Amino acid sequence: MENQTSILINELKKLLSGGGAHVGLKEALADLSIEQVSQKPHQLPYSIWQLAEHIRIAQWDMLEFSKDGNHQSPKWPDEYWPKEVAPETEEAWNKTIASIEKDLLEFIELIESEDLYQEIPHGQGQTLLREALQIADHNAYHIAEIIVIRRLIGAWKS
Repeated sequence: MENQTSILINELKKLLSGGGAHVGLKEALADLSIEQVSQKPHQLPYSIWQLAEHIRIAQWDMLEFSKDGNHQSPKWPDEYWPKEVAPETEEAWNKTIASIEKDLLEFIELIESEDLYQEIPHGQGQTLLREALQIADHNAYHIAEIIVIRRLIGAWKS
């Protein structure tokens, strides 16, 4: 069973990092200007900035829930989505990307060191495995939206 769990953890790490069936977040956000991440083309509801911030907030929430019984999740949906279409500065944009990467690495460390199948004590049946799959699924969904916006604004490779 231990070998099977190691295989599963390795597959989860690949899934969380992207690059299998779809590009990862790092590639999806690479080489974008502040102007590009601030656009909402063709009456789409979100900019790339808003999608990246949403990914950051949701992933952070799932990480904190997984490790801290005292964690209070943001209010849904208002506190999961930034109201601003654009980051205030390039530094804010870079901080968002760095936070997503840092939290993902911390979550990967968690799945490497804890029992994937044990119910989270303060949850309602959730496990680390479920949280890992939810992070991967959620991020992949919004990464696809980022790619669509990049295509619409002419900022994606052909």
